[in-house]
Amino acid sequence: MVDATIEDALSACLDELAVEQQRQVLEFARTLTLSPVPGRQGARLLRFAGTIDASDLDAMSQAIKDGCERSDHDEW
Repeated sequence: MVDATIEDALSACLDELAVEQQRQVLEFARTLTLSPVPGRQGARLLRFAGTIDASDLDAMSQAIKDGCERSDHDEW
């Protein structure tokens, strides 16, 4: 079932795009329908809770703090 509001907004956006860009949107939409996202129920993951050492968690937190909000302009 298609949400009419989303369909209208998408149609308006498509009207603004060149034909090749419209094809890209179509191809993207097709890939979304063909590749379901695998996942696990949260309850199945609870057995892993508490299995990482506190020192490892601290090291990961520090690495995230040190690495976040930095941009490497040459990387892109």
